[in-house]
Amino acid sequence: MKNPNHDVAKRLQVPVWNQDNKYYEDYQVGEVDRSIRRTISEGEMMLFNCLLLDMHPYVGDEIFATKEGMFGKRIVPGALVFSFGMGLMAHNNTQTFSYGYDRLRFIKPVFVNDTIYTMRTLLEKTPKYEELGLFRVSYEVFRADDEELVLYCEHLQTVKYRDPIKARSEIVKEQS
Repeated sequence: MKNPNHDVAKRLQVPVWNQDNKYYEDYQVGEVDRSIRRTISEGEMMLFNCLLLDMHPYVGDEIFATKEGMFGKRIVPGALVFSFGMGLMAHNNTQTFSYGYDRLRFIKPVFVNDTIYTMRTLLEKTPKYEELGLFRVSYEVFRADDEELVLYCEHLQTVKYRDPIKARSEIVKEQS
């Protein structure tokens, strides 16, 4: 079989398919993106719980969850829903860096074998530092079968300026 990509130099010139290289100036407030869907399996959930040593009865005890629990079945831990929900929107932008999360809320339960997807909206962007601006992005995670909002949070991200000198002049204008 002939290797169609035998030239290493040419191979390394091909952009990585899931990597962005966008700067502060490339983003517009109000932009909205939707992720693909993914189903959360029992195996993933139990592995996650074992790694965290979190075996809450609502999560790890089928008998408790079905006979005594409030929901009648086992729930997926919120931390896993958060992880999967954010991971569905990971864009691997080489110019952005996480600054933290605000307003994290677990709104509705997610159950084993539920399918979720995420919506991301750029809420605001502000010049912040000499080399980096600050974004506030909302993430809404939905359960796909009934379209219920199950998780909400806001992600703060720093993003490199394409033109730091121009961005710094905007900071000075805003401060005066």
